[in-house]
Amino acid sequence: MTLAVKRLIRDMVARLPELAHVKPSRILVVAGEARRASRATIRPAHFRETRARGGRGGLRKPLIRIGGRKILYVITLRPLWFRASTPEQRVGTVLHELWHASERFDGTLHRGRVHGRLPRPRFERRIRALRDRYLAVAAGEVLAPFTYSGIALARMWLERPAGFYRVGEYGGRRTYTEKQLFLGLLRMKTPTTGRTLARSPSRR
Repeated sequence: MTLAVKRLIRDMVARLPELAHVKPSRILVVAGEARRASRATIRPAHFRETRARGGRGGLRKPLIRIGGRKILYVITLRPLWFRASTPEQRVGTVLHELWHASERFDGTLHRGRVHGRLPRPRFERRIRALRDRYLAVAAGEVLAPFTYSGIALARMWLERPAGFYRVGEYGGRRTYTEKQLFLGLLRMKTPTTGRTLARSPSRR
């Protein structure tokens, strides 16, 4: 399922000019634990102030390297995404997280698109508009996995990176690769009501 989300991201980038700056190869998608009522979260690899892994006061973010590439953003899908979301909500959630990324796509978040700065109703209207535009042109085979109910495979952390650490005070792992990931099983549940994305015709 996390691979299906990566395919979705690549398709979104190809079809939505607003996401032309996004580099799918620099995004890692994993399934993770619950976090309040969140369906997903995005974690940047760099501090906003420095645009690098090293921050002020001796703080540093761990390096994540997958397939030989440095990961700039980690999108974590939360249990509500799998268990209590319609296909449209799943697509919208992925768009929502991508919209937080800086337009420089430099491993930081966009200063004007964090929830503290942009009123939530305005943010949600923008995401709904992008989602609806995308669904009108998306290929059915890209959307089909998000209508699935049953047991799914998803990438998960075997050992999860810390958000940051302080140089000189941290003795743990500082670089994470495929060795710290595994394919786990989870149950996905999709409501039977509403629009069925899998029936959408393939559009090129």
